[in-house]
Amino acid sequence: MTFKHFLFSLISGLLLVSFPNIAAEKILRYTDHEPYGGMRTQLIKEVLFAEIGKESQGRLKIEPHWNGEIAISYDALATISDGSKADMGIVVPEYTAKQLPLHQIFKSFAIGPEHGASQVEFFRRVYAEIPELNAEIERNNVVNLQFFLGYPVGFFSTKPIMKLTALQGTSWRTASFWHRAYLVNTGAKTVTLPWNEQITTALRDGKLDGLMVNLDSGYDIHAERAAPNVLLSPSLWLGHVYLLTMNKHTWESLSTQDREAIQRAAITTQKALGQALDNNLINMVKTLEQEGTHVRYLTKAELEAWRKAIGYQQEQAQWVAKQKAEGIDNAREVMQKVANLLDRTIH
Repeated sequence: MTFKHFLFSLISGLLLVSFPNIAAEKILRYTDHEPYGGMRTQLIKEVLFAEIGKESQGRLKIEPHWNGEIAISYDALATISDGSKADMGIVVPEYTAKQLPLHQIFKSFAIGPEHGASQVEFFRRVYAEIPELNAEIERNNVVNLQFFLGYPVGFFSTKPIMKLTALQGTSWRTASFWHRAYLVNTGAKTVTLPWNEQITTALRDGKLDGLMVNLDSGYDIHAERAAPNVLLSPSLWLGHVYLLTMNKHTWESLSTQDREAIQRAAITTQKALGQALDNNLINMVKTLEQEGTHVRYLTKAELEAWRKAIGYQQEQAQWVAKQKAEGIDNAREVMQKVANLLDRTIH
């Protein structure tokens, strides 16, 4: 070895010793189907990602790709599971029902906890106490790092609704198979339309009478301009969970120190989630009202009457039977575990 090569090796070694964080920096590619700027995406970037950087002392850096740049919502699970294009990202169980069948259970419970903190506590306990759900996630070669939640359901209608339990003669659009069944059970006809502003046009033209959807999604397509009557309740929680997952091999390749840093960041984020849900709902309602929307909160009596009218337990029983026929033998057991946990959380 020449003196020049020896000197170069010595300096390189000293740099690695002196600046270990720089040498060990790892970039993690993140994929999200939504554009940056909404409640969930802001919380992810400004709290979770910031805390990961802080807790890892700069060893971990998140490279975010928003608005389906890497993968649209329906492809996210497969993309993260593969790991070649993204290391981590948001998975929506509703869009991957075949791969995550047990995660479809949440939306079958149309009424949930009233406050953000209670909703967060429910899902914390779900993943702490129902191992079948974690196992279902991990069978897809991903690890769940943290869950996120969204806005409650709103009933956007072209005319004021006097009784949510009597929708005979009206046509509605909703995405969830559970919600379609519940609308039919209260007398409505359901219509299939792609998710875009064609829905607002259909409302305006009288082809649709109503839209059952989370408040922010309705606002995104300006549904309130054609359907300016909105019924809502924080208890109409939607049961729509977003899983922030990481490729299993990527997770296992991280040092124990870095995995623990991510877990601490997730705990901090989870503590902020409940208040964010409540505050953003208040702000969303104010925005709708400022734009001329008539927003009415459902009473507890109205919610209870609707819960009885939708026949959710009958729909759940039919779904469980269908899952059993498809080889998913623990659907009934997990459904009951979720029901028990939800009952304890609400009461």
